[in-house]
Amino acid sequence: MRFREKKQIDYGAEGQEETKDKPPQFVGLRDRITHFTWPWFAATMSTGALAVVLGNTPNTFRGLQTIGKVVYIFDIVLFLLFNGLMITRFILVPRKLMASLHHPVEGLFHGTYWVSVALILNGAYVFGNPNTGPWFAKALEVCFWMYCGVAFTIGVVQYSMFFRMERLNVTDAVPAWIFPIYPLLVVGTLAGTILPAQPNGPSWNIFIGGVLLQGVAWVVSFLMYAIYMQRLMTGNLPSPSTRPGMYVSVGPAGYTAAGLISLANQAPTFIGANYWTQSPTHDGDVVRIVGIMAGLFVILFSYWFFFITTVAVVVGAHKMSFSLNWWAFIFPNAGMTLATIQAGKVLNSNALNGIASALTVLLVIMWLFTAVCCIRALYRGEIMWPGKDEDKSMERIAWGWQSNRHNPDARRVIVPEDLR
Repeated sequence: MRFREKKQIDYGAEGQEETKDKPPQFVGLRDRITHFTWPWFAATMSTGALAVVLGNTPNTFRGLQTIGKVVYIFDIVLFLLFNGLMITRFILVPRKLMASLHHPVEGLFHGTYWVSVALILNGAYVFGNPNTGPWFAKALEVCFWMYCGVAFTIGVVQYSMFFRMERLNVTDAVPAWIFPIYPLLVVGTLAGTILPAQPNGPSWNIFIGGVLLQGVAWVVSFLMYAIYMQRLMTGNLPSPSTRPGMYVSVGPAGYTAAGLISLANQAPTFIGANYWTQSPTHDGDVVRIVGIMAGLFVILFSYWFFFITTVAVVVGAHKMSFSLNWWAFIFPNAGMTLATIQAGKVLNSNALNGIASALTVLLVIMWLFTAVCCIRALYRGEIMWPGKDEDKSMERIAWGWQSNRHNPDARRVIVPEDLR
């Protein structure tokens, strides 16, 4: 791979970077690593989501589990590699650590890191539980509660930072505004996955924790949906290259439906006949019916956003160039696929199982397509390159937000058109 030499960069008043030398010049490996941003973890999120879908898809064939394990192991390797690159970036430019968490573009994608962690834990049960001992259930329980604590903290801290330090325009609203709460959106799915291995006491706690945290994530996401819909109705669509990011809006309803149905379907195994009431009806069965109906109530919402986004992407496809937003072709739609898998299971529907299998095939195709485009863009310097990534205004943000913290107008950030 050829790298270009280091070039001088001057950041303008609006956060746009201007090069002093007009002709293209070579940028070194060090400079490229300093532009390794949080959106890269959308790749590990997509890979982990694909592995989980492969491990749960209803119509299987010999060797499918092996393929799923290979994808899962690759996801872990990729996640460790990305961790190393991100640590290196912050060592090279320490001021970017805090600035990246509230940056109006890059900061929104910090949640992809923690969703990647949740999907790794999810895949650990799917592919590892049959080959492990009793210790594994306890380890998953501990990891689950640690993850819940971190995810809830991220959801509070990051939104608080945006409320205090940034001023985002409603006309620029994108589904990525949901990302700070996204780590909690997959808690229900994670809880439903690990429940079968848990004894009665811990399983009840995980069940309640999964419902509570899934609830707060869904409500916050729904509030963001309203802002996003206002932008679509009163403004323009996102630029063609970033329209795949519109699929992010598919995820909240998909993962919520998948989590609720999965949790509800297992409720009778650890909720007693008269746990809440003294009626002859089994309380666990009541919870199961209510939870399944709640999941079915929102599942089509994800399909509605899926088709809305697909139309927008197809219309602008001829103007599209690669961006890391393209990984949204996979991970949000994986949530919709998991919800379809769960719905097919509880309704005993061969039609839904067929749809889930078709979606799984599409996810595999889109993962391969996006991976090839990503590698090509990396080689050509279209991403991870000065002035071409989500941190293009980072220099101004890293130095300016503290000195101007008492002046709201000075802290206003104009998001570049190609990142809206």
